[in-house]
Amino acid sequence: MPNSVYKKVELVGTSPSSLSDAINNAVAAAAEILENVTWFEVSELRGHVENGKVSQYQVVLKVGSKVQH
Repeated sequence: MPNSVYKKVELVGTSPSSLSDAINNAVAAAAEILENVTWFEVSELRGHVENGKVSQYQVVLKVGSKVQH
């Protein structure tokens, strides 16, 4: 099996509705700018609060893309 090399990029996804949507938004954006996106890992979860309610979910994640060589 040949050796593989991956590029890892850190992104912050946001959504007003859910953590899942924040992850999906970040992965979709990564797939538009990177080729061969194959995995992600969540490193931080956080959000923004306004008037005592969650107004935005934020997810820091690392996205991996396979480098062609």
